[in-house]
Amino acid sequence: MITQDQILDALRTVKYPGFSRDIVSFGLIKGVAVAGGVVRVSISLQTRDPELPRTLHAEAKAVLEALPGVERVELDFDLKDPPVTQGPGGPLMKQSIDGVRRIIAVASGKGGVGKSTVASNLAVALAATGAKVGLCDCDLYGPSLALMFGTDERPMATERNEIVPVERHGVKLMSMGLLLDDASPVVVRGPMATRYVQQFLRQCLWGELDYLVLDLPPGTGDIQLTIVQTVALDGAVIVTTPQEVALIDARKAVSMFAKVNVPILGIVENMSWFQPPGREEKYYLFGEGGGRREAARLGVPLLAELPLEMPVREGGDAGQPIALRPAAAHPVSAAFHELAARVVEVCAVRG
Repeated sequence: MITQDQILDALRTVKYPGFSRDIVSFGLIKGVAVAGGVVRVSISLQTRDPELPRTLHAEAKAVLEALPGVERVELDFDLKDPPVTQGPGGPLMKQSIDGVRRIIAVASGKGGVGKSTVASNLAVALAATGAKVGLCDCDLYGPSLALMFGTDERPMATERNEIVPVERHGVKLMSMGLLLDDASPVVVRGPMATRYVQQFLRQCLWGELDYLVLDLPPGTGDIQLTIVQTVALDGAVIVTTPQEVALIDARKAVSMFAKVNVPILGIVENMSWFQPPGREEKYYLFGEGGGRREAARLGVPLLAELPLEMPVREGGDAGQPIALRPAAAHPVSAAFHELAARVVEVCAVRG
């Protein structure tokens, strides 16, 4: 007589497409019944992609039919659309997230400017003020916040197929890096990637938060556009380096936010200078004053000028963001805490 445990063990070999986790640990299996040689399994999915249930149906059926004693397999899929509201004319409508007071996007026009470093330390510094903070890594193809927060804990799923974020350093964290092995790439096309991000935002149990910080992918692609068009953002923080090649792309990010009426909270200039230990000289490796001039051109605050420092990189690699240090212990930690204070101030002024 085949048992439910045998059925669940077999289904644990079926991976959710694009993930290293299986459909059982994701909480998709809602019921298992055995009658003689007939196996019935209920599976709940939230998707509009017709290929996803077809793929899972074929794989689940194959592993169950391979079990000794199984004569017939019946799979019942309960399909639900992702929770994105459309307006009467079809365009996507911006929505808030239940329980979240303010949603702040951290963005850049290009990669390599330290956007994730800024997002992670900003979240930690905001949490240090006593605020309840969440951080969502929206960069599916290059997730880095799991490493920067020093955790490989897997998020759990509730019976309602809701994701429970991981808590680390006083911040609720969700990242694709928590769902994948280090060597596992995310191989999905744009529409599926945007659906995953919507699930991170809408199906995650963020609870009551004062701030939800979104670490956006670099550029102005599908994921960024979906977020700015469907999420009621309170504002965006633009990260750049002083050099013109970074500023050119930062302007494109600013333009994207402007087209969907998302306010720019300010500019963060990263890698502003390098000062060798024990020396007074500052070396402006990527130019000088680019972020300040861009902020003045846009008429927005220059929120911070952050130097290029080895402890920042070391803290990120070790899962200990430098903002965890007391502000008095390191000047860059102090700069991140000042950045958090400026963001709080600007948000308060904007209401």
